[in-house]
Amino acid sequence: MKKSQNLKKLHLTHLYPEQMNVYGDWGNVLTLKKRALWHGYEVEVHAHHPGKKFPEKTDLIIGGGGQDSGQTVIQDDLLLIGPCIKKLADQKVPMLVICGLYQLFGHFFETASGERIKGIGLFDIETYASDKRLIGNVVTETPFGEMVGYENHSGLTILSDDQRTLGRITKGAGNNGTDKTEGAIYKYVYGSYLHGSLLPKNPTFADALIEAAAMQRYDKFDAQIIDDAFADKARAIAIKRPR
Repeated sequence: MKKSQNLKKLHLTHLYPEQMNVYGDWGNVLTLKKRALWHGYEVEVHAHHPGKKFPEKTDLIIGGGGQDSGQTVIQDDLLLIGPCIKKLADQKVPMLVICGLYQLFGHFFETASGERIKGIGLFDIETYASDKRLIGNVVTETPFGEMVGYENHSGLTILSDDQRTLGRITKGAGNNGTDKTEGAIYKYVYGSYLHGSLLPKNPTFADALIEAAAMQRYDKFDAQIIDDAFADKARAIAIKRPR
């Protein structure tokens, strides 16, 4: 690892860490901080809370899942910062949003009572509550190789015909349990239902997010060789586990 005085800084914005942080999603932030450090980058985390000013410097955005109540609490603020997020997305700032925030990066989430929680429409998706939870281990083929994780959601996400997916399910339910899709992609923005948390088990994907952030700020990425033996073992076990 490079000496600390030579570290370049990256700014990570963590969306709604109090309301949208279930099933270990905080682990995605921790993984990015540690792996970025191993690559020679220091990550400064800026937590964004409802009603607060959006961070001025953002190279990477991470958001997690939450209950319907959490989505309701953040809805107004997310709609307020939505234009800023869309602008950053078009500037190729990488983002990863999981479960509840993935849903609200789409057009809306419709609750079991018929209430629609409006999203920012970055993804061309719609999500509807169902009376059945989709729970279990997931394996999906993605542009970053075989990705593993754990899903736990009752929302069924429907993608438009033109919406690019993150991957194709080989084990699990994915977006809706019927079309074998998992997640969505817009430029360098990735939405997914995979908890676990996702990035510790999928270091190639974590490094791709770090690389995109470094390229956005510094126009270069100096990758270091990282021993991923433990992550590889965890992935191998996760892949073999029953649904």
